[in-house]
Amino acid sequence: MKAIVIGSGFGGIAAALRLRAKGYDVITIERCAAVGGRAQVFEREGFRHDAGPTVITAPFLFEELFSLFGEKLGDHVKLVPVKPWYRFHFSDGSEFDYGGTLDETLAEIAKIEPADCEGYLKLLAHSKKIYQVGFEKLSAEPFNKFWTMVKQVPALLRLRNYETVWQMVSRHLKSPKLRQAFSIQPLLVGGNPFDTTSIYGLIHYLEREHGVHFAMGGTGALTKALADLMVRHGVQLRLNTTVASIKIKDGVASGVVLDDGTEVAADLVVSNADAAHLYQNMVKPEDRSVMSGLKLKAAHYSMGLYVLYFGTKKKYDDVAHHTIWMGKRYRELLDDIFHKKILADDFSLYLHRPTATDPSFAPEGCDSFYVLCPVPNMQSGIDWTIEEPKLRAKIIQALDETMLPGLKENIVADFAMTPADFKNNYQSVHGAGFSIAPLFRQSAWFRFHNKAEGIKNLYLVGAGTHPGAGLPGVLCSAKVIDALIPATK
Repeated sequence: MKAIVIGSGFGGIAAALRLRAKGYDVITIERCAAVGGRAQVFEREGFRHDAGPTVITAPFLFEELFSLFGEKLGDHVKLVPVKPWYRFHFSDGSEFDYGGTLDETLAEIAKIEPADCEGYLKLLAHSKKIYQVGFEKLSAEPFNKFWTMVKQVPALLRLRNYETVWQMVSRHLKSPKLRQAFSIQPLLVGGNPFDTTSIYGLIHYLEREHGVHFAMGGTGALTKALADLMVRHGVQLRLNTTVASIKIKDGVASGVVLDDGTEVAADLVVSNADAAHLYQNMVKPEDRSVMSGLKLKAAHYSMGLYVLYFGTKKKYDDVAHHTIWMGKRYRELLDDIFHKKILADDFSLYLHRPTATDPSFAPEGCDSFYVLCPVPNMQSGIDWTIEEPKLRAKIIQALDETMLPGLKENIVADFAMTPADFKNNYQSVHGAGFSIAPLFRQSAWFRFHNKAEGIKNLYLVGAGTHPGAGLPGVLCSAKVIDALIPATK
C-alpha cells in the first residue's frame, strides 16, 4: 500500500512516520528545500535563525515518533529546559518572569500583585481540568462525526468553554499586567484572546506539566533528526517539489499531480498543506463536499506575521531566551489586527534570542535574534513592499530605546518575512500565520476534518485541521489520522 504525504511540516512528518510504522510505502513531497515546512533554517553571515517554531512544550509527542521504530529522541537531539519560559517586558519598563517552579512563579506574581497569587492557583487548577478533557481526551480524537462533538458538550459547558480566554483569565486575576501575560497564549496559535475559546486555556497546564524546552542546534536540529529518522526507515523524500492538485475520480483520491504535470499514484493521500489552500486550489469545486465548501466560504483566518531576523555585533547577556515585549495598548491593538485589519503605529513583539541557550547560533561575541510581530493578514490589502521598511525601522528604534540599547549601531545581516512571503513560500491563504483562527465555530467538528469530507482516501493534518495550530496541535493531528487509517500488516 502506497501513501503520499503532501508537505513536511511537523504534522506531515508525524503522519509520514506513523504511516510508515503501519507498513505503508510513504513518499513525502515538500516544496521547500529542506524538511520542516515553515520550520526552515536561515543562515546569514555566520548567524543562524530558526524560521518557524521556537518553543517546545510537549516533548513526549516527539518521543512517540522515535519510539515507533524502537529509537530514542535523546539519542539524536538534546532538549534543554528554558528558564524563564517567557520574560514579559511591559511598556513602563517593568518585567515579569514566567516559568520555573510553581513557587518561583508565585514569587514573581507577588511582585506585581500579591492578591493574584491565589487567583493564579485557581486559574492553574481550572486549566488542568481543561487539559484533562481538551488535550488528554480530545486532541487525538477524530471529530469527523457530528455526534462525537455533541457528546462532548456537557463536559465543555462544565468547563465554561463558552468563555473567551480573556474572560477566563480575568475571572481569576485582577492585575492588568498579569491578565495580559496569562492571556497571550492564543496568539501562539493564531488567535485573539478576546475571541478564542477558553479551551486554549489548557496551555497553562501543558506548560506547567511538561515545561518549555529548546532543542540544542535549534528547531532545525529537530527537523533534521526527524528527516534522518524517516530516511533510515524507508520514507522517500522529494524536496523542491510542489503538488498542484489531488487526483480524484468518483469521489476517491488516487494520487497527486505535481506543478510540472507529473502524476504520482497512491492508495491514500495525506495533506499537510494549508487546509484552506487544499480545498481552494488543490481540489476541484465539483469534488468538494457541501460542508467543506461552506467551511471554506465562511472561514475566518488567523493574523499575519511579520518576522525580522538579525544579528548583533555585541552580546545582550541580560536578555532572556524568550521575551514578550508588550506595547502600550493590548485589546485595542488586537482589535486593529484581527477586526479592523489595519497596521497600527504601535505593536507588541515576541523576541527570540537563541544565543541565550545555544551560542552556536552566532559568531563569538555576537547574538542572533528574531522578532515576531503580529500584523493583519493579507485581507487587509497592505502593500508590504511599502510598509515593510517602515515597520522594520520602527521595531529597531523601539528595541534600541528599551531592551537592546545600541541596536541601531550594532545590527547586522537583517532581513524579514511578511504575510506576502507566507502566502508565496508556504501557500498560506491570505498569508495567515496559523491557517484558520481558533474560534469555537472553527473547532473540533466545525474545523476542517482530518478525514476529508466527501472524498475517500484523503486525509488532512496540520494547523487548519483538528485539534489546531502549534507544535502539540499539529503533532496530535497525525495521531488523529493514525486512529482513522488501518494498518497494512
